[in-house]
Amino acid sequence: MSTAAADAAHIQPLVCTSGSAATVVFTLLDAPATTGCRFAYHGDFDGPGIALADRVIRRYEARPWRMSAADYECLAARSQTEGIPQLALNNQPISADWDPDLPPPP
Repeated sequence: MSTAAADAAHIQPLVCTSGSAATVVFTLLDAPATTGCRFAYHGDFDGPGIALADRVIRRYEARPWRMSAADYECLAARSQTEGIPQLALNNQPISADWDPDLPPPP
């Protein structure tokens, strides 16, 4: 997503992490959150990614960024067209608190 932010001429500070957010990530984000910093969040559309997005959005009142059902459908269609394999999903249904139209991962 850092490439998407750059392509969109995004000029706000950007924090990119890899994998599931650990204590160090939340510690990093807690400091600016206490000063009134507002967050937008983007993550994976698999089960663990949706669960993490729910956690970050609730904790920081973050705005989901490119995390809607329409974004998911666009990504899925593009992946299929370009022959990009989908991420392996776990079998635990997880709903996205921020978008009731986003289907839970199979």
